[in-house]
Amino acid sequence: MAESLREILDAAARGVFPAAHGGTSVVPQFGGRDAGVIAFTAHSVVFTDEDEGWVRRTLASLGCDPLAATMNARFLAAFAERTGRATDTIDVLLTGAPLPGRPEGALEEVADPGHPRVVAARRRRDGVRVWAADGGVLVLGRGVGGRLEVAVEVAEGARHRGLGRRLVTAARQLAGGEVVWAQVSAGNARSLRAFQAAGYRPVGSEALFLRP
Repeated sequence: MAESLREILDAAARGVFPAAHGGTSVVPQFGGRDAGVIAFTAHSVVFTDEDEGWVRRTLASLGCDPLAATMNARFLAAFAERTGRATDTIDVLLTGAPLPGRPEGALEEVADPGHPRVVAARRRRDGVRVWAADGGVLVLGRGVGGRLEVAVEVAEGARHRGLGRRLVTAARQLAGGEVVWAQVSAGNARSLRAFQAAGYRPVGSEALFLRP
């Protein structure tokens, strides 16, 4: 079993996941910004600089199915209170292997550091790059554990035309040979369909905790 968050994510990107024995691994944060929980199939990873004993005692006190304990609302609430952090939602985690070739359609990289999408992305990612298309925006940056993450935004008037799928496909072509990670709210079925149509596959779920 890999010992660091980065090793776990790198292995998962290759399709090698923690042993599905119902356990929970507790590992240190990769950096000060990100703490949270990733649930793979029958194995969860809690990444935090808090005491491991506190994590395991809190999970054991829930009295729920151990396979679901790390994503139980009571544990997430306790995690937030303990760390002074906040989380927005539980996301589906997906990965997309790198693709050769050039992106379909016109994309123009946005160099303006004050662009709203650049500013918003830098709150959660490092090394942010942003491309604009007619009706959409594509963001790539380094997020949890240093992984390469993609986010897209499609204007209301440009939806239902396959633009989202083309943008997330372009991310795989702009990734420089790396696997691309995506975090999508479980209720955002439209985005999930776009990512899956572009060849991304779900690998788990994630609750990310950030400082206010």
